Amino acid sequence: MAEKILMPRLSDTMTEGVIAAWHKNVGDPVKKGDLLAEIETDKATMELESYKDGVLLHRGAEQGGKLQVNDLLAIVGDKGEDVSGLIGGNGKQDASSRMQDASNKSEKENTKSEKKTTTEKQPETSNQQPASNIDISKMEEVVLMPRLSDTMTEGVIASWQKNVGDDVKKGDILAEIETDKATMELESYKDGKLLYQGAKPGEKIAVNDLLAIIGKEGFDVNKVVAAAKGGAATTQEPAAKDNVDQQKAEGDVSQTASSGVPQQKVEDTAHEPQPVVNEGRIFASPLAKKLAEEKGIDLKYVKGTGDNGRITKSDIDNYKPQVSSEQKAVSSEQKQEASSTPSVQKTQPVIAPTYFKEDFEEVPVSQMRKTIARRLAESKFSAPHFYLTMSIDMDACVAARKKINETSAVKISFNDIVLKAVAVALKQHPKVNSSWLGEKIRINHHVSIGVAVAVEEGLLVPVVRFADTKSLSQIATEVKTLADKAKTKKLQPAEWEGSTFTISNLGMFGIDEFTAIINPPDACILAVGGISQIPVVKNGTIVPGNMMKVTLSCDHRVVDGATGSAFLQTLKSLLEEPLRMMI
Repeated sequence: MAEKILMPRLSDTMTEGVIAAWHKNVGDPVKKGDLLAEIETDKATMELESYKDGVLLHRGAEQGGKLQVNDLLAIVGDKGEDVSGLIGGNGKQDASSRMQDASNKSEKENTKSEKKTTTEKQPETSNQQPASNIDISKMEEVVLMPRLSDTMTEGVIASWQKNVGDDVKKGDILAEIETDKATMELESYKDGKLLYQGAKPGEKIAVNDLLAIIGKEGFDVNKVVAAAKGGAATTQEPAAKDNVDQQKAEGDVSQTASSGVPQQKVEDTAHEPQPVVNEGRIFASPLAKKLAEEKGIDLKYVKGTGDNGRITKSDIDNYKPQVSSEQKAVSSEQKQEASSTPSVQKTQPVIAPTYFKEDFEEVPVSQMRKTIARRLAESKFSAPHFYLTMSIDMDACVAARKKINETSAVKISFNDIVLKAVAVALKQHPKVNSSWLGEKIRINHHVSIGVAVAVEEGLLVPVVRFADTKSLSQIATEVKTLADKAKTKKLQPAEWEGSTFTISNLGMFGIDEFTAIINPPDACILAVGGISQIPVVKNGTIVPGNMMKVTLSCDHRVVDGATGSAFLQTLKSLLEEPLRMMI
């Protein structure tokens, strides 16, 4: 069955995209994950992958053409399938179509007016279009889950900044969406009221699924929700009513307990588990998080008094966990036993029995970890890796770095020097600076190096663009800025897209040597170990030397052994004589 692919929202400020290039023609077979097109956004040119298998039956615009977000971009289906009924939602109707629509609309209005005069209190929804026939992607009030990164397939609601019933203006922050790479803010496209939220904080929504509805009061939310869920109408109003009833019931219980009449109800509530105050993403100051960790306090039970419920230091200091009546009874019994036990027994050691119990913890897989697992598994099992390792004498680099940092306003690290040397070497060996595209190999003449940065939930690879043209101080400043953004989840898609080569450095962790998995679509990745002082032979004598091992992982479909070896020889010569990279 044919499926429409709409223009995705590839950045947080994107409203339209330009077709930079098509990688599939109409009639070409398409597999899930195949590169369909390159889309130029307001921040970067990004690759669009197919969501399904089939044949490309329609293209919404040709190369250079513009499409608004959620406009029809392509149709993928079975070979020879009729897709004429799916085309025409882009505002390109002919005169006869418009006349037919006007005629149909007039006929519906006449039918509705006749039924209204003959039937008293007839529900207004009886003449409406069936929910299953509604295309919600064309409705102005509907907000679909945007595709905020090139690899995103679903998003997690980190938090809602607007509640149902709140007024919303164009540009207001609706929600924070956790993608596979960062947590990003979603802005409203229009003015109105937030009438519906598609998920609660912490829940997942697939790309292009119903995220929110923004419109005027009286808009039929149930119809849209039913269309989105295939006819199963739901609404948030009964849930709100249930919450009110529950709060009322809880108020009755507390009032009864304070009057001291039915004691049994008070005892039942004492046995209930501690209520969870915070669900999903928890906002807390760094100091509050540190204090909570030291005191063993779970932040989901702490009520925040700061802005938007943010947990502060005073909230941690004033936090008192609820104690059940059973715990109180056990505590009082222990006190009585302690007071009644003779003092002689207190000096006798009590050997407690040893119990062995299996203990483990299972945590849900984050969006970032899912994508890392999928992409690296695809890389490892689809790209034939081979590895080249070389030892490099870093004596000259150690001496040069010391002299550079005596006058440099920015501290230069060994990683910055390696990055600069790699950039210069790639200009001399463009085949290493390449990408495998299936039917062709892209040889990049510009050098944009991805730097692997470890973050709490996995790994991000921000990109230093045109690294061969930048000085050591520029590289050092940019790497530090990008690393800080990665660790605070503030990287934007334009800052992690478009690498032509990747460097992964574990030398600062004391790792001497390792191999890395290629970061697609790059053809190679360089694994950099630490600098070790070991005895080496120079001029026939054994002297202490600073040696560093590097391992180049190569995609054998693009790079051969001789090509990778020549690149490493150039890199070795540049690092052993650092002045050469300044020429």
